[in-house]
Amino acid sequence: MIGSYVAVGDSFTEGVGDSGPDGSFVGWADRLAVLLADRRPEGDFTYTNLAVRGRLLDQIVSEQVPRVADLAPDLVSFAAGGNDILRPGTDPDEVAQRFELAVAALTAAAGTVLVTTGFDTRGVPVLKHLRGKIATYNGHVRAVADRYGCPVLDLWSLRSVQDRRAWDADRLHLSPEGHTRVALRAGQALGLPVPADPDQPWPPLPHRGTLNVRRDDVHWAREYLVPWIGRRLRGESSGDHVTAKGTLSPGDIKLRIDAVA
Repeated sequence: MIGSYVAVGDSFTEGVGDSGPDGSFVGWADRLAVLLADRRPEGDFTYTNLAVRGRLLDQIVSEQVPRVADLAPDLVSFAAGGNDILRPGTDPDEVAQRFELAVAALTAAAGTVLVTTGFDTRGVPVLKHLRGKIATYNGHVRAVADRYGCPVLDLWSLRSVQDRRAWDADRLHLSPEGHTRVALRAGQALGLPVPADPDQPWPPLPHRGTLNVRRDDVHWAREYLVPWIGRRLRGESSGDHVTAKGTLSPGDIKLRIDAVA
């Protein structure tokens, strides 16, 4: 029975793409916190989300990991390194070495450390060319998990997120339904009974012609890809001036989820 949970990471764990009614993000980690809180007596569960969008692995280690030691939770989720892998010239083997050092520190501070693989990007323009780097990094993540006895939230094998409805318009962050499915898979990784199958098939979509697909790709590149590349060239981050959510009430999270639904 997990009585405390701390979420560590970047935009994925912050919940970008899963906007609540007030513009703040919900996300898979918040949704997992609700699943965990429902298994405890009311008021006997604490949850803190330390994730901030745009953070690289070393930033997460320096800013968030020390706070985990202070909080000493029963569970910490650790999703990090993805932004490093997306950067040109990075070596997934070297990133994995730094990832392992962070896992070692987290296992000394928390009861259970849930680690996360990267998604399969085979259907994502531009990012599909990084599929080999992501797969290499995922192999390291699983090996580290074996060495430290960590459960693994395996996103590569989550087939349902290959559907475009699992993703926000920017194609980099999950939609509310995508975050929901990841939360369910995280619950399964922890051995929890979950209320739905995260790999439940989506309803059929009408056929989209090649012209429509190309038009969507051009719009995506103009609206999202070019600004993303521009921020990288300028050394800017989407997380500049953003602070972590901090400690959240599961009851408040439920209200926000209901409003999204």
